[in-house]
Amino acid sequence: MLSNELKSQVQYVDVLVIGAGPAGMAAAIAAREAGIENLLVLEREEHMGGILRQCIHNGFGLHRFKEELTGPEYAQRDIDKVLELGIEVRCGTTVLSVDENRFVTAISKEKGVQLFEAGAIVLAMGCRERPRGALGTPGSRCAGIYSAGTAQKFVNLEGYMPGKRVVILGSGDIGLIMARRMTLQGAKVLACVEIMPYSGGLNRNIVQCLEDYNIPLLLSHTVVDIEGKDRLSGITIAKVDEKRNPIPGTEQHFDCDTLLLSVGLIPENELTQQAGVEMSATTQGAVVDDSLQTSKEGIFACGNVLHVHDLVDFVSAESFRAGKAAAAYVQGKQRKGRYVTMKDGNGVRGVVPQRLMIPEGEAEAIQVMFRPAAVYENATVVIRCNDKEILRQRKRIFTPGEMAELSLKPDMIRQIEGDIVTVEILT
Repeated sequence: MLSNELKSQVQYVDVLVIGAGPAGMAAAIAAREAGIENLLVLEREEHMGGILRQCIHNGFGLHRFKEELTGPEYAQRDIDKVLELGIEVRCGTTVLSVDENRFVTAISKEKGVQLFEAGAIVLAMGCRERPRGALGTPGSRCAGIYSAGTAQKFVNLEGYMPGKRVVILGSGDIGLIMARRMTLQGAKVLACVEIMPYSGGLNRNIVQCLEDYNIPLLLSHTVVDIEGKDRLSGITIAKVDEKRNPIPGTEQHFDCDTLLLSVGLIPENELTQQAGVEMSATTQGAVVDDSLQTSKEGIFACGNVLHVHDLVDFVSAESFRAGKAAAAYVQGKQRKGRYVTMKDGNGVRGVVPQRLMIPEGEAEAIQVMFRPAAVYENATVVIRCNDKEILRQRKRIFTPGEMAELSLKPDMIRQIEGDIVTVEILT
């Protein structure tokens, strides 16, 4: 229970957005355009824009703006819109806690401790890189080992070069892009090493960032030894078997001073868990319905805090939906209908949304996203309820490095009669 003195300090906000990266800005823009005036965005960094500020390469915005932009250019368009709409954004503000009753505690240098009660909350905290400690790589704890995103920040924002002879462990998109960036800055990138038999990044990045610069991609390999006392002096890699165990006799040594880790992203869901939201073990984000509402009424999640996306264009599209839904919740425009559960079938990992409302009235098209569990060529994705096929779509290739997206049209949604809908890949 709060004391009367603390109660007097609580600020009520209709919609509170946590995070001012591309997801948070899109959600805030959508909420304001839906008629929410009492709107606040909290951002722990000193500037809006999120990770896009350090992504100075192009390739952003092709889906949303129909033109190719750099990360800062893409972010600036949303920043300009936020300013034009007069949305209040408090940067340098760290959210300490969120509870299931939508009570939020935050802190900043300028305002100290701040207490908020929200009509609706949009969680848009993004994701972070998986650190070395999560990998269990052998060897010393010497300098010269960075996450790819940290190296990107050093080079693009702060003007520092992490090293001159570089090996990249993991083939996520940030790692692939940093292979090119380090090369352009004069470093020698010796190899990109991937433990899986396929890359974790987009095919276009493999071509543009590795093949165009003759950087080898060594699939089914991993680091088995790290050498160096004060500074990294070399690493040893080896081929791995089907169980990802190193194969003796396949070792290969590289003399290098830098190892960049691009070994996956983890949604920043500590606040989500604090609020008691049901979580997905597969996506490591919240379980949501087709309006992006979590298991806690009035709390919504979108962007990379929900599930890790490939393209920021898709983050924005999803977050516009979340902001619009949060506004509708506050305005009392709750939908009516029955829920069905969406489940992963054969070859499918992390279908989102996990719950789908079959509305009493008119249905709207729903975007269904998932990652393939492996590489499938000339395969068919099927959405079915019981034995009834709702959707069937063939695709030349499915790969875990690229998010698959399907559109459930209103007439398809009306065909769903059971309680469980399964998404599966047939080969």
